Amino acid sequence: MCTGVLDVHEIFCSYGNTPILKGVNFSIPKGNFLGIIGPNGSGKSTILKTISRVLTPASGKVILLDQDINSITRVEMSRRLAVVPQETRIDFDFTVEEIVLMGRLPHLGKFKKESQRDFDLAREAMELTGTLHLAHRKITELSGGEKQRVIIARALTQEPEVILLDEPTSHLDINYQTEVLDLMKKLSRENQLTVVMVLHDLNMAAQYCDYLVLLSRGKVFAQGSPQEVMTAPNIKAVYNSDVIITNHPVNNRPMLIHLSKTDNSSSKKTDNISIHVVGGGGASSLLLQELVTFGYKVTCGVLNVGDSDWEKARALGIEIVAAPPFSAISETCYQKNLEFMKEADVVILASIPFGSGNLKNLEAVLEINSKNNSRSLIVLEEDDISKRDYTGGKASDIYHKLIKAKPSVVHSIKEVTTILGEMTL
Repeated sequence: MCTGVLDVHEIFCSYGNTPILKGVNFSIPKGNFLGIIGPNGSGKSTILKTISRVLTPASGKVILLDQDINSITRVEMSRRLAVVPQETRIDFDFTVEEIVLMGRLPHLGKFKKESQRDFDLAREAMELTGTLHLAHRKITELSGGEKQRVIIARALTQEPEVILLDEPTSHLDINYQTEVLDLMKKLSRENQLTVVMVLHDLNMAAQYCDYLVLLSRGKVFAQGSPQEVMTAPNIKAVYNSDVIITNHPVNNRPMLIHLSKTDNSSSKKTDNISIHVVGGGGASSLLLQELVTFGYKVTCGVLNVGDSDWEKARALGIEIVAAPPFSAISETCYQKNLEFMKEADVVILASIPFGSGNLKNLEAVLEINSKNNSRSLIVLEEDDISKRDYTGGKASDIYHKLIKAKPSVVHSIKEVTTILGEMTL
């Protein structure tokens, strides 16, 4: 059943005896901006070549506007779909205007010359792509970035309903990258142009695309909105890269930050040390980020869903003991938090403000510490407990009992990482 303007059904494709695409499926509604992402060799460009009939799949089919592409004539295909490849080699001294006007060929009959409308469409496309001032220049005299914008103008002159672009910004300066992506976004919204773009830059993909397809080794690993696809576990699984996913300060879309593999994490084998952080209320966000950056195995809890620490832990791909928003910690969450602590090599109590809802977090730390004094406990005291106690003194009483057991009390995140760095577990 076809659900979009472009439907890809169970595509298998090979180069010789080497399988490239292995059962790829996705559908694109009209006027959507779809981004195809994935590591090199995952099959991104092969999908575009299959959709545009450059390659014939071993099995599966592509449906364009409710028709199998194999049943559509080449001319009709060119009226409906335009392609902007990674590189276009043109060795003849055509002018930019002549190149852009070639986009009108599918709409012209045999021996028919261009009309004024054809010239107007070409001019409009050149204006949109910032190439109008190049109209009378030879294509062979242009830079790689200028040529790429001319090819995009030619594609727009076709008046397609679907446009395929294979890493169109790879040769462009940053200002032209954003201009091209802004243009594609505008055309998809205002003109209902369906855009399918292979992108190498994950942040660009997250900021501009309505829908993402993440490929891994020729298969769809994940697809959905940028929020659904751009998660730390997905990026780790597909790219083998540790990242933080945070929110863009302007549009709130996912924004990816790569974590460097520091000398500290590689030389001290920090991934062998498991840490459970007791946080909440924003008290542990920076600590969680630092621990993940150093390569530690981190869990966290109990955090209320929607809490800023919960958001940070989720963005970092940390396993969380989570409670519903604005609710007190249940016995089930309390016990699960204890289990996480039992499995950890180190428990860190962040400088949390305590109220009646999260007092059980402090009780859990006291319980686990009294049962097993061999477990390393670090108390991060960035502010006096009396200033963080909203329980009428109950939290202070439990806290002072905990301190009598002589845990490692520190006053900064740097002190935490120093202690951890000295451990050999």
